[in-house]
Amino acid sequence: MSLADQPPAAVLVFQTLLVHGSLTRAEIGRRTGLSAGAVTKAATPLLADGWITELGRPAGERASGRPATPMAVRADRARFVGVKVTGDELIGVLTDLTARPLASRRAPLDSRDVGTVVLAIARLIGQLRAAAGAERDDAVHSVGVTLSGDVDGQTGTVQYSPFLDWRRVPLAQLVESASGIPTVIENDVRALTVAEQWFGAGVGLSSFALVTVGAGIGCGLSIGGRVVSGAHGVSGEVGHLPVGGTDRTCTCGNTGCVETVASTHAITEQARQATGDPALTMEEAVRLAHADNAAVRAVFSRAGHVMGLAMASVANLIGPERIIISGEGAASYDLFADQIRQTFADHAFGAAADCDLVVRPLPFEEWARGGAAVAAQRVFAPAK
Repeated sequence: MSLADQPPAAVLVFQTLLVHGSLTRAEIGRRTGLSAGAVTKAATPLLADGWITELGRPAGERASGRPATPMAVRADRARFVGVKVTGDELIGVLTDLTARPLASRRAPLDSRDVGTVVLAIARLIGQLRAAAGAERDDAVHSVGVTLSGDVDGQTGTVQYSPFLDWRRVPLAQLVESASGIPTVIENDVRALTVAEQWFGAGVGLSSFALVTVGAGIGCGLSIGGRVVSGAHGVSGEVGHLPVGGTDRTCTCGNTGCVETVASTHAITEQARQATGDPALTMEEAVRLAHADNAAVRAVFSRAGHVMGLAMASVANLIGPERIIISGEGAASYDLFADQIRQTFADHAFGAAADCDLVVRPLPFEEWARGGAAVAAQRVFAPAK
């Protein structure tokens, strides 16, 4: 039986074990609010179908009395592939049911042509399967592909991806046809948010936001234990909040967006203007800022200011317990930190300023793992 066919209580038990690891029936009951009998009833078909398993009695437990036998997700019950697509590279991981990576690979992209990228994804999936000894036709349950932009996961369509210059691409169908494996797609930041909700800095929180700083500025929102997708596949686009103070044009075609000041590309361009060096790289800008170059430090300070405005807006709108800051730009967070926190404190309303800000740089393999987590999630919580 598929997990999607299980009753809600069984799915709740499975999700609880997935997020929190092995638990006794009593512990599951305390975390879910289910009675002891309801937990046993919900767990029975999961055990019979091999989605969860009973573990041995903990060492040192006395034999007398009814044993409190822990249960856990059976990680080898299914495998998934996650692929993160960037403008010039594919990053892939093959994982078990708990999204634990079993193999990882990267592959360069010589072209952003849709057909070329789809074939490259299919080749990468084959390489991951071979690396993990998962070459049987049924060895991989499904694939999750993630990329930046307006991605409608329910229809499997990339509505618009500015970095790839794609519009209305039925990517899920194309990858599934090329690989022979059921495929789902998702916005990369939302997928990473799913992974953080299950296994990262969002575990156990009623609400949190994940803000990513890099080639773009993204934001994933988890409210009440659910990652928000938006009615039309768009949510959390803080990179396109209008902050004004600049006439720089964004990739979306508008001016004054957060991304026009705080993305790595925008910072690099502004640092080039500040130094008069048209060949300056982001790495060199970071070095100059660390060397107290006043003009370049001012560029990072402006970026920190607009990021603080964006995070304050998120805190004021949804009141998250935590805002996680990640993305490739987080590696130079020390250059933004003071300004972000000052602006956040100045503009967060009331108790929203108590929101915990956590910096968590993550490699792209973790973003790919988010794709695998989305694919796994669809097994027991299919999109409605």
